[in-house]
Amino acid sequence: MRVALHSVLREGHEAAYEEAHVVIPDDLAASFARLGVHDWTIWRSGRDLFHLVECDDFAAAMRALDDDPANQRWQAFINQHVDHFVTTAEGPEGMVLGEVWRLEGQRQD
Repeated sequence: MRVALHSVLREGHEAAYEEAHVVIPDDLAASFARLGVHDWTIWRSGRDLFHLVECDDFAAAMRALDDDPANQRWQAFINQHVDHFVTTAEGPEGMVLGEVWRLEGQRQD
């Protein structure tokens, strides 16, 4: 599955956030792989971050990451830069942006 997320940085933390993502910790990358997170891309526009996550099951992966020591260390570190995720409901399902349109879905072969 492929999901999009939207988060917002704390004011003045743009450069530090980007620096923190030059390379994420190896143990976190290993946790992602183990939990079926195949790719995660982040774009930034001002303080807004837009994430594209390719994974087997986003909600299951996020719930498993809650108890993952590598993710807990990363969240304790990275949350100094992130103000919040934009959500529509509780839990990981509420983090996912609704897809409006996709070119691939419109193309006819």
